[in-house]
Amino acid sequence: MVLLIILLFVVFISSPAHLPVRQGDFSISAQKSAAKMKSFVSYSSDCEFPIENLPYGVFSTADNSTPRIGVAIGDQVLDLSVVKHFFDGPHLRDNQTVFQQSTLNSFMGLGHSAWAEARQVLQRLLSVEDQRLQSDANLRSKAFVPLASVTMHLPANIGDYTDFYSSIHHATNVGIMFRGKENALMPNWKHLPVGYHGRASSIVISGTPVRRPLGQTVPVEGEPPVFGPCRLLDFELEMGFFVGPGNNLGEPIPVEKAHEHIFGFVLVNDWSARDIQKWEYVPLGPFLAKNFATTISPWVITTLALSQFTVPNFPQDPEPLSYLKHSDPFNFDISLEVDIKPADAAIPSTVVRSNYRHLYWTAKQQLAHHSVTGCNLRPGDLLASGTISGEEPDSFGSMLELSWKGTKQVQLIGGSTRKFIQDGDEVIMRGFCQGEGFRVGFGSCAGKVLPACPGV
Repeated sequence: MVLLIILLFVVFISSPAHLPVRQGDFSISAQKSAAKMKSFVSYSSDCEFPIENLPYGVFSTADNSTPRIGVAIGDQVLDLSVVKHFFDGPHLRDNQTVFQQSTLNSFMGLGHSAWAEARQVLQRLLSVEDQRLQSDANLRSKAFVPLASVTMHLPANIGDYTDFYSSIHHATNVGIMFRGKENALMPNWKHLPVGYHGRASSIVISGTPVRRPLGQTVPVEGEPPVFGPCRLLDFELEMGFFVGPGNNLGEPIPVEKAHEHIFGFVLVNDWSARDIQKWEYVPLGPFLAKNFATTISPWVITTLALSQFTVPNFPQDPEPLSYLKHSDPFNFDISLEVDIKPADAAIPSTVVRSNYRHLYWTAKQQLAHHSVTGCNLRPGDLLASGTISGEEPDSFGSMLELSWKGTKQVQLIGGSTRKFIQDGDEVIMRGFCQGEGFRVGFGSCAGKVLPACPGV
């Protein structure tokens, strides 16, 4: 009997459900173990939100308009405000109130160990082996909401937004168009992650219509500018990440610890008014051409979920300066697609097939560079990658490239064509990572273009 008790105790403490969470753990093996798990929530193998994913979002419902934090699993949303009492580990037992809030900022600010602990709790709670939620019909009825019935909100109060320019193929394409092959990349491009500060107030959630911007353009080279609607409206296929714990003013975030400050990723469409930008960008860069709307997907896919899809970083030559150097892979195999659906089209046309792995500068390098001056980042800040383009023409992440500055037509299903985005067009971005027998998806990032504001 004594021997049996000892054996049971050993099994208990060695179970993955009771393993301690290591500080800064970003190991692939730790995440791959999740692939063996099975949830009591049923879903198909091509479902975007399996137990291997568990993305966070903020939602409301028709009978409860209060925005609250949820996790997507199958075709359901688990309301974390209802099950917060299950988060009783060392990093969360005194912080359960973060799951009662209307944004993810406070949870993001708790840091990597708390995120890992929360993921461990959720995977255990949703597994077929655990009966606490599965067998409690009353609790299940309160905790689960059909995904199709929810309204999604911005996942965080985004204090600041920065947009980078980190795809070498995109930067090269644009450089060739405007400066020629010999001067395609500016002298600084391979030495630092180029970026600019965007407008946080005009970041909108997927499904929000986008109004065509007004501004100054120069339709005829050498003639005076005119005022009116943008004629060359474009999308930019990007991904962005949310900052977790920030840093004190004057204290940079070291690149080797940057992953501890990266909570998770979303799809980003950083809409661009190319003709407005061409006239205004000298000497300070984009302004009105980029401030009217940036669309993001609602579900934040954590770095812990993405760790099972890590691939080698893009080769960098010359070697970056020491504050940007990191040898650990922080690049991900994320398939990306863009559809255009005209107002009169029955089905959308896929015009882009790209991948996150094409980025030259990693998210860790973007974060380290952003803070190296001592700039203080805060929980919920959003940093976007810049347009993601591959080498092949169908992997170019913008209409500027697909139409090669308007010299080519992009063919759509049904015979219609585009050089840039027209009124009534809906642009839909999707992303997913493919595992063995499961898929980790990002949902969609969609926006329909409305005509310019009348009467201005």
